[in-house]
Amino acid sequence: MDDRIQTLLREIELHRGDQFVIVTRLREIALASGPAVTEEVKYGGILFSSKDSFCGVFSYAQHVTLEFSRGAALPDPHAVLEGSGKLRRHIKLLGPADIDEKQVALYIKMARQAADR
Repeated sequence: MDDRIQTLLREIELHRGDQFVIVTRLREIALASGPAVTEEVKYGGILFSSKDSFCGVFSYAQHVTLEFSRGAALPDPHAVLEGSGKLRRHIKLLGPADIDEKQVALYIKMARQAADR
């Protein structure tokens, strides 16, 4: 794990401990979503890529967001994607239970598959 990622995770754990569980679980899901997934600290969060970037995890004061660069093109079978921009969409997570309730692993998988095309 890159030093910048370790530093960011430590900061989240120290200052937003309740979000640390969410961020680390999202990170595990993203890294396990396919072969050759990489991660880097960018834009204040952790950005995940395979052939192209497919999602990012960002910790804010009251929530964590899972952001998709090309989220507007993703199917939304569970109606959890938020945002109205031309390209980006995100899923807002308030607690660890939201990860399963909002079917996050499915959206990460779809985003990674789309980035690999």
